[in-house]
Order: sequence, then structure tokens, then C-alpha cells
Amino acid sequence: MDLIINKHRLRFSKYPESLAPEKATIIFLHDSLGCIELWKDFPRLIASKTGCNILSYDRQGYGKSAPFITSKRNTDYLKEEAYILGKIIQNLELENLILFGHSDGGSIALLTAALFPEKITGIITEGAHVFVEQETINGIKAAVLAYRTTSLKEKLYKYHGDKTEAVFKMWTETWLSQTFRSWNIEEYLPKIKCPSLIIQGEKDEYGTLDQVNSIIKNTSGYSKALLISDIGHTPHKESTEIVVKKVSKFINRLIVSC
Repeated sequence: MDLIINKHRLRFSKYPESLAPEKATIIFLHDSLGCIELWKDFPRLIASKTGCNILSYDRQGYGKSAPFITSKRNTDYLKEEAYILGKIIQNLELENLILFGHSDGGSIALLTAALFPEKITGIITEGAHVFVEQETINGIKAAVLAYRTTSLKEKLYKYHGDKTEAVFKMWTETWLSQTFRSWNIEEYLPKIKCPSLIIQGEKDEYGTLDQVNSIIKNTSGYSKALLISDIGHTPHKESTEIVVKKVSKFINRLIVSC
């Protein structure tokens, strides 16, 4: 399914094909190099445990959505994506929404819950950032090296095709720029009223537990951390069983309380 948002085509995937209006809908928000396909079977695993509708989409420039129309991002690009998600929610007339965001998608989930608190029932984040850390910069520099010296580029090409170079540069050049060092969205956290489950691998190569602690401390709604030892930046891939169990429990409690 495709939608035109802000005059740009975005590709969507939904399950079931006709979203059941009486059920909660979980929107999956991909990371800085991700897309619908890279979620693999994870969304359907969550659907099978919760009975929720699931919806995911390729942000502009990613996967099978329209390409970027610029070669450089501004420092508010994640907030702009939250406003785009707000338009998607309005366009599809979605209610009783739960957001699941990974990395950049996690930051977008936080911002969306802050900007549209009346629309969001709950959020789950994995490896979300609310400010820039040296660990993040170091992790991205390592990714740049891997892109140059390993098969990473070819792997990404499978999902992004001719947009691969732009996808990678948009991420790395933005986060490694001097102007982005001051990026910080902590001021939005107190506006988040809904419950949140904040997931992070204790060996996350792109951020420390300071990110989690800030989110837990500053959000206004009930917020719980799920820290998983011996894994990195992609808990839903590295520790699928634990994440499915904990996320499903969190979502099922939300559904009951709605």
C-alpha cells in the first residue's frame, strides 16, 4: 500500500490487510538504515501474542518509498518525521495507537508521543537517543569504516537499491557533523503522558544507559526500562524471545487498561 504524504509517496505494510477498528494498532518505526523488510517476522510475532493490528512504513528515502529530495538534513529531521507520522495517523484515521521504534524510530516515537499525546496509548523504544554521546559518534565512525571495507553496502543495497548511498550518507554525515552535536530532545520528554517501555542492550554500540535513564526520569507517564545483558543495538534481533515476551506483556496490559 502506498500513501502520498506531503506530496511524497510512502510505502506501507499492514496486517491484517483491513485493519480491525476495534483493535489497537502497533506502528513499527525503523532505524536509520532500516525499512519494512528489515523488521523480518518480528511485527507478526508481536501481533500473534497481542492480537493487535500492525502497520509499518518506509520513511521517505528508504526502502521502496520515494527518494530523498535533499542531500543534507537539518538538526530537526527527527521532529519533522514525528509530524509526518502525525499526518499518517490523521490520514488513516487511526486510534488506540502503540508505537514501537528502533534507534531513530525510537526517537521519533518519543517525539510523536510528546507532540500528539492524545493520539498515543503507549510507546516502546529500542536504542532510542535523546541526545548525542561520544559512544554514538564512535559507533557511527565504525559503521563508516565497515561500509568502506566490508559487504555492508551490498547488504543495504538489497533493501534500498539505488537509494543506498543516500541513506547511508544522510545518517552518518548528519550525526558526525559538528552542528548536530548539540541535538537534544530531553525538553520534550515531560510532555509524554502515556506508558513507555524503554529497551536497550547493555552493550549497545551506539549509546549508553544514560539515554535510558534520561527517558525514564523525564517522561511524565509510567516508564519502565528493559535492559538486556550481552547484546547490542538491535534487541529484537539479538534477543528476540525476551523482547517478544516483555513487549507482549506490556502491550496486553495497555490493551486491558484502555
